[in-house]
Amino acid sequence: MCATASLHSHEDSVILPPIPSNDDIGADPEVWDVIIVGGGVAGSALAYAQAKDGRRVLLLERDLSQPDRIVGELLQPGGYLQLKKLGLEGCVEGIDAIKVHGYALFMGGQKAVVGYPMEGYSADVAGRSFHHGRFIQKLRGAAASCPSVTVRQALVKKLVNDKGGEWQEGEVVTGVVYRHLPGGTGPASAPVERSARAHLTLVCDGMYSNLRKHLSTPKIAHPSFFVGLRLTGCTLPVPNHGHVVLARPSPILFYPISSTEVRCLVDVPGERLPGDLPAYLRATVAPQLPDILRPAFLAALERPEAIRSMQNKLMPAKPLHQPGALLLGDAFNMRHPLTGGGMTVALSDCSLLVDMLRPLPSLADAFGTAQKTADFYTRRKPLSATINTLANALYQVFCYTGDAAQEEMRQACFDYLAQGGICAAGPISLLSGLNPRPSVLVQHFFRVALFGVGRLLLPRPSLRGLFMALALLAVACRIIFPIIWAEGVRAVFLPALAPKPVVSVAANGGVKRSTSMGVLASS
Repeated sequence: MCATASLHSHEDSVILPPIPSNDDIGADPEVWDVIIVGGGVAGSALAYAQAKDGRRVLLLERDLSQPDRIVGELLQPGGYLQLKKLGLEGCVEGIDAIKVHGYALFMGGQKAVVGYPMEGYSADVAGRSFHHGRFIQKLRGAAASCPSVTVRQALVKKLVNDKGGEWQEGEVVTGVVYRHLPGGTGPASAPVERSARAHLTLVCDGMYSNLRKHLSTPKIAHPSFFVGLRLTGCTLPVPNHGHVVLARPSPILFYPISSTEVRCLVDVPGERLPGDLPAYLRATVAPQLPDILRPAFLAALERPEAIRSMQNKLMPAKPLHQPGALLLGDAFNMRHPLTGGGMTVALSDCSLLVDMLRPLPSLADAFGTAQKTADFYTRRKPLSATINTLANALYQVFCYTGDAAQEEMRQACFDYLAQGGICAAGPISLLSGLNPRPSVLVQHFFRVALFGVGRLLLPRPSLRGLFMALALLAVACRIIFPIIWAEGVRAVFLPALAPKPVVSVAANGGVKRSTSMGVLASS
């Protein structure tokens, strides 16, 4: 469980104390079992779990003070279950987190409420929304409370090979070089470049990772920005629910982040923000909000310095499985944050990797560890592909483009969910991470499309209705198929038949080049 931390009031937020950096270099082992780069959701959870499995862990994080972000504030029920499996469910306690039981959708004066299908789960299982930084500090505190974890404030510069030089493709990763950023003042606290060796290096350094290019072939898209506002004195129409306003040109989100605060995230499509952002929010966004939310939104705009933004990123997982290292979290895979699925994917990946590493008595054999973890990239696919595909597809469906067929699809999606029953329970079970089945996702996606087609053709088909029906089906195909292709068709639907990531190890290292860890062999 998480170490407790006292809460200190700071302006209108709650700041947990920084995690102390362990700067006792003399106590470091010659070789760590695991080095983890990044102390975010994935890195901190992995450090805790590996310590509980008896391994010595060095967790390197560039800034151990509480982070301040406008995303990573909603944990889906499936993510909570993974947190609980890792023994970290206490990390959502003591941070004024709010239980979330579903979503309220708004479109053109209509409202639909969709609840999570929680039958068969214990009472504590629900979504959680909170200040991201508070949750991260609790996770870091849990990791730091483990005697075999050393948490150190440091900026990792590069990976190293078995000779201590900078790692190159085809070599075994044996550790990192980092810029040590000790606390305190005076000459002894000046940054120092150091190296550390480990049997396994786990890279979890977030969306701005400078190491991902060594362990994957990233292709990053930037579809939009999130503009964030923190609302006070705001009453949500449906308590304990996330709220989605299907506005033009793109969705607007509202959800509680504490018992007194609500986060608003306005999606702004494109690669640039409007020049006068407050004016855009007043003129374009405010008129489309439900009446109950508009006053608090406009009040927040009176503090322009409090308007924050973040560019959204999409990045399918394209790993290069190098012996001695693995890539996780946002450094590895990103989807549109509309559905709040990022932390669920990260915690699921952590839980899966921990289960795969647990039977290994030692991680000293880099090639043996690589063989045992080669299936990680396909075994993660059912959940990650479901959440990634749903997030990216829903974002495209919910955006207004001016195209009549696209608008029919958007309205059909809202009306389909508003019907309730299986029409709501099926999609929301996918979004929540409780039912990670890509086939069910595709089934419901095309049921929405056919629902829209039926409305166009009934009660009496017309030439225009037939044309629009075909156009709607074309829109549906144009949205879903490229997303599935990017995730990998075989990896999503037939993971047992999916190719393993490419592995390249230099011949002078005594290992042959191979595309499958299953046939990696000594020369």
